[in-house]
Amino acid sequence: MRAAFLTLVILLPALAQGQHLSPDQLFSRATQEQQKGDLEAAIRDYRSLLALRPENLAARVNLGAALAHSGQLDAAIAEYQNALKLAPQLESVHLDLGLAYSRKNDLADAREQYTAAHRANPSDVRVAILLGDAEARTGKATDAVAMLTPMETGNAGNSDFEYVLGEALIAGGHPRDGAARVEKSAAMTNGAESWMLAGSTLLRLNEFTQARHDLDKAVKLDPSIPGLCTLAGTARDKDGDATAAEPAFRQALQQNPNDFEANLYLGAILYKMRNMDEAKQYLDKALELNPKSTLARYEFGMWESTSGQYEAAAKELESVTADDPQWLEPHVELATLYYRLHRPDDGKRERAIVDKLTAEQQQQGPGK
Repeated sequence: MRAAFLTLVILLPALAQGQHLSPDQLFSRATQEQQKGDLEAAIRDYRSLLALRPENLAARVNLGAALAHSGQLDAAIAEYQNALKLAPQLESVHLDLGLAYSRKNDLADAREQYTAAHRANPSDVRVAILLGDAEARTGKATDAVAMLTPMETGNAGNSDFEYVLGEALIAGGHPRDGAARVEKSAAMTNGAESWMLAGSTLLRLNEFTQARHDLDKAVKLDPSIPGLCTLAGTARDKDGDATAAEPAFRQALQQNPNDFEANLYLGAILYKMRNMDEAKQYLDKALELNPKSTLARYEFGMWESTSGQYEAAAKELESVTADDPQWLEPHVELATLYYRLHRPDDGKRERAIVDKLTAEQQQQGPGK
């Protein structure tokens, strides 16, 4: 998730007696060390205290927080679990445990803890945001939308809330509504990942101009995000600006030479610009990465046709139409190739297929 949430530190009063340093003194010193950032010392003192008073809830929770902040997530999780044995309904401990699981990318266990925290306090918007994000990313997007939607009116100015609701709507099959909310969040924070999510969603909806707008904003903010330059290049290309798409794809390939789509689309742009030798390098790489891709095979067939290799192009496009007989463009090119190859009967057959597919598409209408 784009937003970061700080682990809670619970500082509850400890009432105990001990020897040398009393449990109270150990607790006081440990909390001071923790607040100053001396986590190693704080962890040591909390453990000394717990050796004397294992049921001290505050020490358990604070030790978990210190361990989490020092990156010892498994140990932190164990302490939070021990704390929940002492106070099973304590919302803040469920929240801290969920955050520790999230940092390990264990979203299923994080969602379980956020659910418990939300059940304890349904009005806590921070918990709802965390739970919604975990649900959206673990196949429970519909549940996230159902939980968050009634809270939207009171949280319209909360960028994290709008992002997570948008994320859940996108994952739950309402991409246009989701993109609008993610764009709203992005406008509040000017976050690169928010613009990227909105733009990539609009790109899938074939709303190329707005997708380009959002993705270009993301690129200006952080072009290093994996896959972003490829998305930006695709949006520019689909928006009819291959000249602007080319540098985006080249930048994507500097970051990842094995980016299939960047190789494919850059190769296609270059052969249309009649830069045939360089185009072939990228198309060959795309086919090496994904030899079964009908799109890569189609673009390579188009390169062969543009290069005057009509027999080879016809063979390539015949294999594409065999795998995807409803795809119109390969049939259109095949019809032209057959006439060039003096195969009029095959050309007539392909023209008939083109006319049939065109009529079907017109009958279905746009967006079908």
